Amino acid sequence: MTLLARLDRLPLSRPHYVLLLIGGLGYTFDGMDSAVVAFLLPSAKAAWGLDNGQLGLIGSATPFGFLFGAIAAGLLGDRIGRKKVMMYALAFYAVFSVLAAFSPNYEVFLGARVLAGAGAGAESAIIAPFLSEFVPAKRRGWFVGALAGFFSFGFVMAALIGRFVVPTVPEGWRVAQLITALPIVMLLWWRRSLPESPRFLVANGRHAEAEKIVAKLERDVEKATGQELPAVPETEAQPATETPKVNLLSALKFLWSPAMARRTAVIWTVWFVITFSYYGFFSWIPTLLVERGITVTKSFEFSIIIYLAQIPGYFSAAWLSERLDRKHTIALYLAGSAVSAFWLSQMDAPWSITLAGAVLSFFLNGTYAGVYSYTPEVFPTWIRASGTGLSSAFGRVGSILAPTIIGLSAASLGFAGVFGLTTAVLAAGVVCVVVFGLSTAGRSLEELTEHGAPVKTAKEMTK
Repeated sequence: MTLLARLDRLPLSRPHYVLLLIGGLGYTFDGMDSAVVAFLLPSAKAAWGLDNGQLGLIGSATPFGFLFGAIAAGLLGDRIGRKKVMMYALAFYAVFSVLAAFSPNYEVFLGARVLAGAGAGAESAIIAPFLSEFVPAKRRGWFVGALAGFFSFGFVMAALIGRFVVPTVPEGWRVAQLITALPIVMLLWWRRSLPESPRFLVANGRHAEAEKIVAKLERDVEKATGQELPAVPETEAQPATETPKVNLLSALKFLWSPAMARRTAVIWTVWFVITFSYYGFFSWIPTLLVERGITVTKSFEFSIIIYLAQIPGYFSAAWLSERLDRKHTIALYLAGSAVSAFWLSQMDAPWSITLAGAVLSFFLNGTYAGVYSYTPEVFPTWIRASGTGLSSAFGRVGSILAPTIIGLSAASLGFAGVFGLTTAVLAAGVVCVVVFGLSTAGRSLEELTEHGAPVKTAKEMTK
């Protein structure tokens, strides 16, 4: 019997769903803050007389901040704990969102948006690995996929703020940023009672603390279900109990060591492919379509349909993740994205473009649900947060490059060529995950990553 086997055999119940809600609301506000920027640009342009180059920098500020926030969160999460990073990231994000709302000039606004993005990126990178460490193996795919689905609510809320607050309220673009920041105060209060990850505690030799958290969770689950807990299964895989201190160089050395290079290459490729395609699509489709004379792309109705399609995309993929395995779900939704991107490139009528764009949004966001479930599963506990953060950060490189590459390609390739390029990138991702991806469904985190040799595996691979 092990402490973590006790944790894994617990049925999903109210205590787990409370964690899902608290973590999910964090993703909702992250998504809302990221998406609302698009609705702020016209007001910022009018307020400070900005040119298109300056607007482009504002558009890139959040993903740029995300990149550095994700790296920092991963490294700190493996050193000081998942919970602390979540709390600090939330506070950091909220403070700079408020500062952006009261910015007196363009320079302060741009800097605040970068730093708010860093806070949001840090939180985004740490929530999934943190919560995945509480969830039984058989339900982890659905749970973490559903967790990622909360992003979609944030995008829909951003569209509503863009429609009903920014153009109708005095200084509406400033008020919009306060709205995205203020709910964090409530979330910070809720997270005061969050436990630290027992897996992190065990990996750092803090067994007494881990025992208290697991015992409390057992009592809460038993009370919530009104039934006796299942028997504790026997398991051979054990977490590392003596682990090296993680820094950027040691993390990269381990992740690209012979034992881990294949996993790392697959997950980094998938993150880059989906993030490049996602940001390329959402950043440029309005402009590209307007150039074709289809003004529907600038309407509220177009935006809300596209954003609403995210919701079933996320949650359908979360449901499939436990039935098809994570890697097959990712491949299926990447393939659907590729077909949708090609379909979109062939459309001319407003209704058909809207429909194809909504279907593409469905599949792109469904892929994210699979990726958020899959990523924490392929890295050992002692470096799980760093592995997830660095994977997410590499994906953010795609979000920074995509608008520029697609913008330059649009002039020479045209509408069909741009989405043809997106199709090719997505197809490459399908091949990568199908051929080289790891099957993870129904397997404990220790079975997937520790191989029963915790101390040697952790130490020797960083030498």
